[in-house]
Amino acid sequence: MRIVVYFVPFLFGAFYRVLVQAFQQPFSHNPMASTIENFYQKTATAAMKDWPRDAVLYQPYEEEQILLAENASCLAVRTYLKMLNLPVALEQRANAEFMSPGGKRTKLPVLRVENFIYAEFDHIVTFLEKNFNKSLSAPLTPEEKDQMRSTNCLVEHLFTTAEQYVSWIDPEVRNTVTKKRNGCVFPFPLNHVQNWRKESAVRRQLRMADYLHEGIDTIMGEVDHLCQDLSSRLGDKRYFFGDSPTELDALVFGHLYSIFTMKLPNNVLALTIHKYSNLNQFCKNIDETYFSVKGK
Repeated sequence: MRIVVYFVPFLFGAFYRVLVQAFQQPFSHNPMASTIENFYQKTATAAMKDWPRDAVLYQPYEEEQILLAENASCLAVRTYLKMLNLPVALEQRANAEFMSPGGKRTKLPVLRVENFIYAEFDHIVTFLEKNFNKSLSAPLTPEEKDQMRSTNCLVEHLFTTAEQYVSWIDPEVRNTVTKKRNGCVFPFPLNHVQNWRKESAVRRQLRMADYLHEGIDTIMGEVDHLCQDLSSRLGDKRYFFGDSPTELDALVFGHLYSIFTMKLPNNVLALTIHKYSNLNQFCKNIDETYFSVKGK
């Protein structure tokens, strides 16, 4: 018994010393730590590389599958890449959403650059700036950058919310357009399962944003207020911050142009925006500059 009493503290002491020595080992001696360190070194190295030729942007099928909010997000990223003059191959995939590493709202589009995969506008913009030093907002002052970022957040939040609300809460749009497009690439009964899954996710997002039980008039009122602010900021300029585009221009164009061109039985969203003539001209200018036959 006495031997056990003396032996137990010895074991605990030895175990404690082993733990201390293990934690005192250099970080690089840990195989897992080396893997993580190599990953971040590789990430840092990407900043010194040129833009690769095999970059790919994935999105759902544009003609028959993609929904309003997802189309706006995909178009915003495509516009931003064109403004940066970064070539990318566009691939339309039925399972594009399921290829996504995740996101806050639409999870689309999905950009693959070498071994890196990012999704949604904000994450892709940050990735390009940190790893390739590519940004449209570099000439802006710190105050203008803060203003642009806050407006970006407001634009993404309100327009995406309104687009999802019209697509999934309005019964006519949901039953005649949204469910048919969202489920068209899936066989029965998977198409119904996919529609249920997608609608549940959108309703959860709208509930968290306190918009699920709001009326369409309330949401359109907020959209109208946002468009008033955007119209006032734009004025008679070509872009929001002068003669050169920024992230805000790409994002606003993605939403406005998608709303204008997506055919829905309830076009209240397009009618709300259409009355601002300079926003209409803004969309026309970007479309002609970056998406016309000559611009391609």
